[in-house]
Amino acid sequence: MNLLEIQNLSAAFPTKKVLHDISLNIRLGRKTALVGESGSGKTVLAQGIMRLNPQVSFTGRLKFDGTDLLELSERGLRKLRGYEIGMVFQEPMTALNPVMRVGVQIAEVLSLHLGLPKKAAWARAVELLAETGIAAPEEKARAYPFQLSGGQRQRAMIAMAVAAEPRLLIADEPTTALDAAVQAQILDLLARLQRERQMTLLYITHDLKLVRRFADDVVVMQQGRVVEQGETAAVFANPQHNYTKMLLNAGAVRNVRPPAEKPPTVLAAEGISVAVSENAGWFRKREKTLLAPTDFDLKAGETLGVIGESGSGKTTLAKALLRLMPSEGRLKINGCDWSPEARRDIQMVFQDPFGAFNPRMTVFDIVSEGLLVHESHLSREEMRVRAVEVLQRVGLPEDSLARYPHAFSGGQRQRLAIARAVIVKPKILVLDEPTSALDVQWQQQILALLADLQQSYGLSLIIISHDLAVIRALSHRVMVLKDGAVVESGGLEEVFANPKADYTKKLLQYAAP
Repeated sequence: MNLLEIQNLSAAFPTKKVLHDISLNIRLGRKTALVGESGSGKTVLAQGIMRLNPQVSFTGRLKFDGTDLLELSERGLRKLRGYEIGMVFQEPMTALNPVMRVGVQIAEVLSLHLGLPKKAAWARAVELLAETGIAAPEEKARAYPFQLSGGQRQRAMIAMAVAAEPRLLIADEPTTALDAAVQAQILDLLARLQRERQMTLLYITHDLKLVRRFADDVVVMQQGRVVEQGETAAVFANPQHNYTKMLLNAGAVRNVRPPAEKPPTVLAAEGISVAVSENAGWFRKREKTLLAPTDFDLKAGETLGVIGESGSGKTTLAKALLRLMPSEGRLKINGCDWSPEARRDIQMVFQDPFGAFNPRMTVFDIVSEGLLVHESHLSREEMRVRAVEVLQRVGLPEDSLARYPHAFSGGQRQRLAIARAVIVKPKILVLDEPTSALDVQWQQQILALLADLQQSYGLSLIIISHDLAVIRALSHRVMVLKDGAVVESGGLEEVFANPKADYTKKLLQYAAP
């Protein structure tokens, strides 16, 4: 029996057609994976099922349990959203309300769709957080989204999506930017909730390794069209379309050149640590360590990979290195103690480029913003020339300058983030999950781009990633973090081939095919 039937569905923005005659069925009680490259139309289709984007017009048939969703009024759709169909969005930090406590956001769903009174809704919200595996659920329910780790935010999003026990759950990249261990936990959680609540699950992802482990059926999309579909085991064992074959055969390729002989040290960290104060009751505070004192250095032209599970302190370390959060310890850039003037020499590519961009600024304003600070003597035309040069370097056309961030795909936004960072010609580039939300094609292109930029500009890189294939592709050395402390470090080949710490062994085990 089919819960969702899509027949000859096409979709278009005012100036561009994005879906072309899509036909597929989502079977009741099954886990169906939707895969394809960035920009193939996966998210447009998923959001179209719930009619979330008013700018998109649809033709065709989109039936949910016999009801054509394209014919429903807005009032009918509001009753359906969250109650019959739930959705886990790709970027929880963007999807969650930053000024509302997490528990209040979950309780809101329960009050709206199930009519629970405020106190009962709050109690159930805490229970849902506990069911998703969040430790100290009462404490986390009172937290704001920015106070949770990536894995915790993803679990909170899942709790909100399943709160009203929908019949269909759409999960759009639910394991993006999560380490292998947490990925496995999230997929186990989704499978358990689907089984216990007899839900049907539509799972959107670019990670075919996870599809192989998790999904019953798979649908492959390319350029707004379905090119192949069927049971996962059958499609993976005998793919028919060339595009499916390419996706299955693609993977990160190691592209590492040894640094120059006796390279100078460009960054030296001595006892870098981060601690924050948190409430411990009425008029009481306690100090919580996010990053224990950490020592390491980075040579010119070298790449250091930083790995660890969600909440291990990887992003905290990155922000401490750029003095984007209060920290202790000594930091030297090119042999000199860190000062605001050194910020030009160390730049960061953030984990969520869309969230890091000002949506009201054009690409030119975004990319050239660093020049306003560090090379303010340049005229606007000179800045434009530099912006065009760096866009071409990262593989984007000149006409991108007049566009806004929302007009780009995930892979293109990642290139824009890199362009913004390298336009001031830094010595060190810190990249926080630079390929986490990208399909295998875009991953390969971004990794090749970083290798090329490193060679051309002599950049030193610090790459934070949960994807050990990405770390292997670019890193000379690796550092393993757990609970804010370094548990192992050394040459990449040595650590990956012969890990000493049990925690490192566990990470490598989870990442194995």
